[in-house]
Amino acid sequence: MTTADVDQKALDVFPGRVVRKDLVQDIKSGVNVPTYVLEYLIGQYCATDDEESLEEGLEKVKQILSKHYVRPDEAEYVKSEVRERGRYRVIDKVTVKLDEQQDAYIGSFVNLGLNDVEIHEHLVSNHPKLLGGGVWAIIDLEYRPDNANGPKSLFGIDSFKPIQVSNLDLEQLKERRRNFTRNEWMNLLLQSVGYDPSAFSDREKLLFLTRCLPLVESNYNYVELGPRGTGKSYLYREISPHSILISGGKTTVAKLFLNLNTGRIGLVGRWDVVAFDEVGGLQFSDSEAVQMLKDYMESGSFSRGTEELTARASMVYVGNIDLDVEGVLKSSHLFEPFPEDMQDLALIDRFHYYLPGWEVPKMRSEFFGDQFGFIVDYFAEFVRELRKESYGDAIHEEFAFGDHLNQRDEKAVRKTVSGLLKLLHPHGDYTKEELREYLEFAMEGRRRVKEQLKRMGGMEYRAVEFSYLDVETKEERYVPVPEEADEALIPPGTQQAGTVYTIGESDGRHAPFRIETQALPGSGKTNISGTPGKEMKEAFETACDYLRANMRELRRDETLDDYDINVQVLNPADANAGGETSVGLLVGIVSGILGRPVRSQAVVLGAMSLMGELVAVSSLVETLQLAADSGSKTVLLPATNKEDLAKIPDELLDQLQLVFYTDPLDAARKAIELA
Repeated sequence: MTTADVDQKALDVFPGRVVRKDLVQDIKSGVNVPTYVLEYLIGQYCATDDEESLEEGLEKVKQILSKHYVRPDEAEYVKSEVRERGRYRVIDKVTVKLDEQQDAYIGSFVNLGLNDVEIHEHLVSNHPKLLGGGVWAIIDLEYRPDNANGPKSLFGIDSFKPIQVSNLDLEQLKERRRNFTRNEWMNLLLQSVGYDPSAFSDREKLLFLTRCLPLVESNYNYVELGPRGTGKSYLYREISPHSILISGGKTTVAKLFLNLNTGRIGLVGRWDVVAFDEVGGLQFSDSEAVQMLKDYMESGSFSRGTEELTARASMVYVGNIDLDVEGVLKSSHLFEPFPEDMQDLALIDRFHYYLPGWEVPKMRSEFFGDQFGFIVDYFAEFVRELRKESYGDAIHEEFAFGDHLNQRDEKAVRKTVSGLLKLLHPHGDYTKEELREYLEFAMEGRRRVKEQLKRMGGMEYRAVEFSYLDVETKEERYVPVPEEADEALIPPGTQQAGTVYTIGESDGRHAPFRIETQALPGSGKTNISGTPGKEMKEAFETACDYLRANMRELRRDETLDDYDINVQVLNPADANAGGETSVGLLVGIVSGILGRPVRSQAVVLGAMSLMGELVAVSSLVETLQLAADSGSKTVLLPATNKEDLAKIPDELLDQLQLVFYTDPLDAARKAIELA
């Protein structure tokens, strides 16, 4: 079915609730009316694909806005017109509150500046949104001179016609969803947020729709990092009136949670989605902010003062990855753009889904079409109503979780599946294979979080082999993360002589290095280039000085002064220091001089003193895990680390062959397998 067919079906099934998305901008520049108000009017008068009728409808919308829209600077003129004429029609936003002393509903007109208009209770009953943020409407105001010199307002409402969705029949929407196939409905949702679905692959469509999950699923914790220009924040800024976007900079506990001075609840209690844009620049002025975020993202509650309060806002973090993603994946972690105080393992473990922003195409003009989609306000209300429901238990109808998923993992996957089912199958009908697709997609996003935790926190988070069991067939399937299947840093096969891999310490973390050594006949000159830090340069000098004194143990008739040594360091993790690498550098030099390659997929660990005394590898388990993740099969390390064998998990020992050496030259002999 073509997009034109979907358009026609949408017009037939949802009359007055869909609009051609390119028409809005033609009018919006003329009046400062919210997009959802314009779309509502266009949906009422332009719900057709007939060009002549469209033109007539657009003129009608423009006339309505020109004649009745109240600008704040015209407020006094309009009030005068109401008084002189007795009745006058306006377009304004009305909010209502219950005055407990008068036992009456009192309305405020935002642009007119009226704050004491009595509202009949049947109006509030028919349009409950008046009490929760207000409603834009076409209103016939009447003048009531009998109220002069009294407590009641001189202005009253004679008629009230909402021009945004003021109530929603969710059951009706669910029933009408049955008129569409899954793919047709997916396309209609994409068209509703302004995209042309024909421009995207099936996976890209699912990635775009995943951005909607925080809108449809309460207390959903979502992160997306990727290149600039992919529209990461657009949805939360433009599409829903129930989300707020906070761009980088400082924020406070009082702003987010509760102001103790005023008693006013913060953003999490007043919005469905709190989204942080440019998360790399986010700063908290309160030391307890991260701890409160952790508590809230875990349980949906927070303690402030003597109270524990609950809220339903989903938390969204979007930002840019400025580094080469492929390099980051091989040697660092995907939360690197986060501020340092937010690179907290417990906080990161709260994320339900990590969307790979590098897979989302950058926005181009051809991605935006002239198709029909739901008016923004209708879409926003429909996803908001669905927040009250949960479809997470649907998984257990067909599938069971594998052993590597803990309770927090299962919760994350269930919430993602629930959100996708609510978006794509609000009527509750879906096939087993569709459920399987959503389950695998959800597990992938959660596993991406766990893979980064493993890189950052080591063996505590080693259980990342996510799988599920088909209840009917008993078949177990494992769910990979696409980027983890890319070529490893350490490829299989024998490398050129002089090439060696090592892992060094840098600013409290470990990073892999590839060292390439060229040894040519010469006069003892040494040089190291690439991106070595100060500590690695010192390690290189130590390795060279040791070989000058001990080279004859390898070749009796030669010394290091018979060669010019050039070393280039490849530093994919962009590490600053590179300490604890002197033994690896020595092995590279020896390999280059002797022309013998280092054994396949080996990593050489360890540091030494100028006299050759070995230093045990620090954080051994984490370093071995990084070696395995980088593609290593064999690790050479000082014999002083033998006492740490009991700390190494069995599954890691199954992946790696450990070879212990007793001195630097023994490391070289074993690395190049010299008898």
